[in-house]
Amino acid sequence: MDGRRPGGPRADATPADGAGSGDPHRAEHADATPVGGPHAGSRPAGTTAADGPHASGPHADGRPAGGPRPGRLAAWAELLRVSALFTVPGDALAGAAAAGARPSRRTLLAIGTSLCLYEAGMALNDWSDRDEDAVDRPHRPIPSGRVSPPAALAAAGALTAAGLALAARAGRAPLTVATTLAAAVWAYDLRLKHTAAGPAAMASARALDLLLGAAATRTRGTAPPLRAALPHAGLLAAHTYAVTAVSRHETQGGSTTAPLAALATGVAVTAATTRHALHAAARGRPPAEQTPVALTGLVYARTALTPLLHAALNPSPPLTQRAVGAGIRAMIPLQAALTARAGAPGTGLALLGLAPIARRLARKVSPT
Repeated sequence: MDGRRPGGPRADATPADGAGSGDPHRAEHADATPVGGPHAGSRPAGTTAADGPHASGPHADGRPAGGPRPGRLAAWAELLRVSALFTVPGDALAGAAAAGARPSRRTLLAIGTSLCLYEAGMALNDWSDRDEDAVDRPHRPIPSGRVSPPAALAAAGALTAAGLALAARAGRAPLTVATTLAAAVWAYDLRLKHTAAGPAAMASARALDLLLGAAATRTRGTAPPLRAALPHAGLLAAHTYAVTAVSRHETQGGSTTAPLAALATGVAVTAATTRHALHAAARGRPPAEQTPVALTGLVYARTALTPLLHAALNPSPPLTQRAVGAGIRAMIPLQAALTARAGAPGTGLALLGLAPIARRLARKVSPT
């Protein structure tokens, strides 16, 4: 879901692959990196189409010829898209809340598992797209030579193993869910993202991530409380599917059907999440615990729906890309709304506070 045409600028970006790939972790936030900045699709001034990591002029990643290479930590931060990590913890917290449990040590283990598997997917994505990136995105860490392909693949494997090890410490049920999630991540990056099954694979991964938080809340001698979390997982999956489907058209634009369908999905998700709170407000005396549900649900709607409407009215590549980026950012308020709706308003409001932090960090480290 890369919002760039070869050699042209891009806008917006959860959720990292080529044009029309449908990966919602690849479209860059419109407010995160200025168009034409170091992570935009255009080459730095002074380069030519032949410029690469060993060109005689300025390097493709913006370094002057013969100058010092950027720090390895910066390269890995770019590869792993660390600013996108803020869209991850809310999955497990929403799952725990849906299961009726307070965050616990097992919830923290589930969050750690989610973070590891998410970063494994980021590293694996760039490894699988390294040949394409060498042509269209030479500034990326692998084609620019700042991270080697074997190192990226090894990182994906190590992070996957670390995530599964954390899940095993949380219990058998979390390990089962995490193993399924890891399989979905690897299948998406290596095989499915360029196929019609891509949106469904991305949606299932997000749903499994929420269910992981629910599975980790089980107590000894009880069944995993996954059933209670299924409705919330379905809402998160529906949003993810819709955003991923829109991303299939972000390079060339021209589709009104995808953003209209995503707009309808977003309205339905908002209604399903906030209906009890809004009904209570309509009666004039809403319970205090319903206020965070309404607040976070309305933030989600404002973040996701307006850009989708613009893309539906004018399906140009920039507006389509902007809608995809907004859809990824909207995952944080959606997770907050689902958490508050499940009876954890304090946790939901705390999650909502991650949004401005993530936005600020995205200005320093591109989330794509």
